[in-house]
Amino acid sequence: MAGPTFDVDRATAAWLDTLSPEQRSLSDAYFEGGYWLRLWHFLYEGLGVLAILLLTGLSRRMRDLAERTSKRPLINVAIYGALFVVATFVLGLPWSIYSGFIREHQYGLSNLSLPAWFGERLIGLALAVVLGSVVITLLYAGIRRAGARWWLWATGGAFLLSLFLTMIQPVFVAPLFNDYKPLPEGPTRAALLSLARANEIPTQHLEWFDASKQTTRISANVSGMFGVTRISLNDNLLNRTSLPEIKAVLGHEMGHYVLNHLFKLTVYLSLLYGIAFAAVHVGLEHALARWGARLGLRGRADPAGLPLFVAIFSVVWFVLTPLINTVVRTTEAEADAFGLNAAREPQGFAMAAMRLSTYRKLSPGRLEEFLFYDHPSGYDRVHRAMIWLKENTPENTPTSRAGNPSR
Repeated sequence: MAGPTFDVDRATAAWLDTLSPEQRSLSDAYFEGGYWLRLWHFLYEGLGVLAILLLTGLSRRMRDLAERTSKRPLINVAIYGALFVVATFVLGLPWSIYSGFIREHQYGLSNLSLPAWFGERLIGLALAVVLGSVVITLLYAGIRRAGARWWLWATGGAFLLSLFLTMIQPVFVAPLFNDYKPLPEGPTRAALLSLARANEIPTQHLEWFDASKQTTRISANVSGMFGVTRISLNDNLLNRTSLPEIKAVLGHEMGHYVLNHLFKLTVYLSLLYGIAFAAVHVGLEHALARWGARLGLRGRADPAGLPLFVAIFSVVWFVLTPLINTVVRTTEAEADAFGLNAAREPQGFAMAAMRLSTYRKLSPGRLEEFLFYDHPSGYDRVHRAMIWLKENTPENTPTSRAGNPSR
């Protein structure tokens, strides 16, 4: 039991040592490889695929095909948008197979067969075609109507779209990939509903889903907004961990809900979208003035220029990645603190952090964390849990100190 002499650093080190040198080496290799993966993803899909569409004239031919199909801008832009989504999917498929299937199997993190993995990709493609064509149509309608101020309208649209997706994802999208079932009656359900009631989360929708068919990772979430709320945990968390761990993980997720992180992150990221769209506007105008005629682009409202639009956006977003990570990591740290106070399971929290550290580097340098981490490191999370454990012993609680003024 922790007490006044409890050594936080020593306890943290003891938890970190539960990960064997082999496990730690594998975790570091996976996570550090992810740094290069982000760079190559940016170069391949963020620039390379788009360059192929633009420089080969394929984007222009897709626009011409769409215009032959319909002369109405709303319709032909929607057709172009659907073609664009399919083309980027096909051209990006080799990279997706490596990064999303081969590499995940190399590190023992995926349970999907290649046909099952590809089937899920096709479901995602269908959703992207529908949503992408609508978004691209609205984007270019805004560009035609607002002219040089289109980026302001796009920023507002991105904010509203993010809110919309947040509301529909748990109800309409997630069930396309997993089966959600009510969590059976028992100690786990009772404990989690009690935790939800104690933190004023208005839902009786407590469910588990079959993520083990896809991955070995543990996860949970409290999703939805404006009355569409669901608490869900995957079967890996349910079947492979203890009740203290489950409570700690769900306490963290409830923290996101109670602290209104979904809405706050939507606001923060929308501001960054605004910066990115403004940069796209400036870059697009310069690029069109210099190369537009050579590429067969008619102006900013020409959908054939979408690859150029997305490429500039990708460059800006890539540069903003450390800032985005910092914003998200800050909210995750806030949810960690909330979860520790709500669930009061520091040992469970530390154990869950160590499980996550089997595929997340445990102790990064500060610059490394700033550049690449969108969650607190395993070390920081375990250390936070041990601090909480020390400060919440009977000797350190306000009630016990109130009985002894000398303390």
